[in-house]
Amino acid sequence: MTRHFLRDDDLTPAEQAEVLALAAKLKQAPYDEKSLAGPKSVALIFDKQTLRTQASFSAGIAELGGFPMVVDGRLAGIGSRESVADVARVLGRQTSVIVWRTYEQAKLDEMAAYAGVPVINALTDEFHPCQLLADLQTVAEHRGELAGVTVSFLGDGASNMAHSWLLAGTTAGMHVRISAPAGFEPDPAIVARATEIAGETGGSARYLVDPAAAVAGADVLVTDTWVSMGKEGEAEQRTATFAPYSLTVPLAALARPDAIVLHCLPAYRGKEIAADVIDGPQSVVWDEAENRRHAQKALITWLVGSGR
Repeated sequence: MTRHFLRDDDLTPAEQAEVLALAAKLKQAPYDEKSLAGPKSVALIFDKQTLRTQASFSAGIAELGGFPMVVDGRLAGIGSRESVADVARVLGRQTSVIVWRTYEQAKLDEMAAYAGVPVINALTDEFHPCQLLADLQTVAEHRGELAGVTVSFLGDGASNMAHSWLLAGTTAGMHVRISAPAGFEPDPAIVARATEIAGETGGSARYLVDPAAAVAGADVLVTDTWVSMGKEGEAEQRTATFAPYSLTVPLAALARPDAIVLHCLPAYRGKEIAADVIDGPQSVVWDEAENRRHAQKALITWLVGSGR
């Protein structure tokens, strides 16, 4: 059966640990694994703006011995010029893996239903699971473990990053706190699923309105832009609403003294995070950005090999 990675809980706790272990191995020996030798082609479809996703997937696929076939989503017109199902059938016969950075999760699910090859979510409005693999790899590098670690996410609790932290974090046995203003809570169905997973792994999932309470004693602090792609028209309103959730030096000081700071980028200094925080000694943001490549290489290798 073809396996896909459409949302974070598509991997069991054991499978997630396996992928992360492989990611750590590939970071130390980036040219030893040639799971795409041939070269096999991987379709990289971009409907949204991209820097790290395109760079990390392209470099990683090349290191695995494959060919990154970049597809401009605007030119392809997926879902308008051609149906998602038809595009899936075409690309599934040309490539070994399809990676799609798009808007609606439902379209990604449809792609997976018809492709016949692994489909990877490189970001949708609902989830950002490849980023979470990189984030978990980064936390493991700096904390030594994942299970039992407390992570606090500040900002838009209804965002793809908040949802992915709930699912991926609890899968790893972490204690995940999401702090957001009223009206920007995580999807209740995602919280319920995260709570279900946590019951198996010993983790936990909580939503807190008070950012100070969420940060208190945390091991990992995470934030993201307040204005995600597609929300630009709400920028002014969101900036005012989320101001108390800005990751400032005083707020970060409420966490553990050795807490680390993550941000998936792009970052807007002076808004969701202070310059002194993202550019300070607790920041591991650049390790996090690099780890996209290693984590995604591990995921692709797992999907085309033991994961199928």
